[in-house]
Amino acid sequence: MVLGAGYSGMVAAQSAARRTTAQVTLVNARGAFVERVRMHELASGKVLAERPIAELLKGSGVEFVLDRVEHVDAERRVVGLTSGELAYDVLIYALGSRADLDSVPGVREYAYTVADVDSARELSARLQGPGSIAVVGSGLTGLEAVTELAETFPGRPIQLVTAGELGAAVSERGRRHLHKVFDRLGITTVENARVAAVDSTGLQLADGDHVDADVVVWTTGFEVPEIARKAGFAVDERGRIIVDPALRSVSHPDVTAVGDAAVVRPKSTEELRMSCATGIPMAGHAARAVADRLAGREPRALRFRYFNQCISLGRHDALIQFVHPNDSPRTTVLTGHLAAYYKERIVRGALYTMRNPVLARFS
Repeated sequence: MVLGAGYSGMVAAQSAARRTTAQVTLVNARGAFVERVRMHELASGKVLAERPIAELLKGSGVEFVLDRVEHVDAERRVVGLTSGELAYDVLIYALGSRADLDSVPGVREYAYTVADVDSARELSARLQGPGSIAVVGSGLTGLEAVTELAETFPGRPIQLVTAGELGAAVSERGRRHLHKVFDRLGITTVENARVAAVDSTGLQLADGDHVDADVVVWTTGFEVPEIARKAGFAVDERGRIIVDPALRSVSHPDVTAVGDAAVVRPKSTEELRMSCATGIPMAGHAARAVADRLAGREPRALRFRYFNQCISLGRHDALIQFVHPNDSPRTTVLTGHLAAYYKERIVRGALYTMRNPVLARFS
């Protein structure tokens, strides 16, 4: 049984069905696949195609169950759903992550996110009215959101508020390009600023300053469901399942965890970052590891290396930051229209992998 039909869950389920003779069941609370990497586009008013999960699974042999996971009973090996219970022999846990709305006062009440379909649509509806915008967080999601919104609403006051400096995680060439794009789009940057609270007028900073904003978009911080912790699985301080090198739970060997739901620390890097570029190959490897164990073979450890970070900067520009295997930036970057085309091909390729999981690396 596979829980969650994001990038990791979809690939894990179909790869497991292809590699084993077991009955594979995929459980998800939504009937449509969410291209999470396009949520900033949805928030800016773009129309995204509907991708029914049942259609993406057609011919794979995977049984799809549309229901919400409420709990996991590890002793009985059953998953509690809103409509009842389902038993499993082997569980692949891929329930992912969601925006953390409670770490800073006022976020839940006053801020919008681009973490899921419903939140992105709420933001899109709010942006149909006038007003200034402040995007909090300069990670990949924050950079993509602020540039997409600035391009969609030219002339509208928009700021990026970050606890560090703009482009701190990319190379010097990458930072220069980000500053060039921000200047072109008219985005103001508030750097080295920690948000203490969000209210109806904007952001209260820890140093006492205030950032005025009619709309606050929160892109920093995440949390995972409490389901794994409550099930008794060994988890880290954030609630992510701790796994061995083959992605198996260190406390429950019949459970494999992938994607944002797992904390993975291979030798090549301290911790794998949250992204479909990470989750898809993890899922392919997890399915192969499960197949090996069912066949009586010892599964191999995950071998993983990063290649690049792809950041869209509106529809006609992007930053492709090439990185070392441990995700630290190289000097090489790709920018402009060619980079935007490159990023779009990556996003479309991720969706294509949902239909053809054999293409997932390590699968």
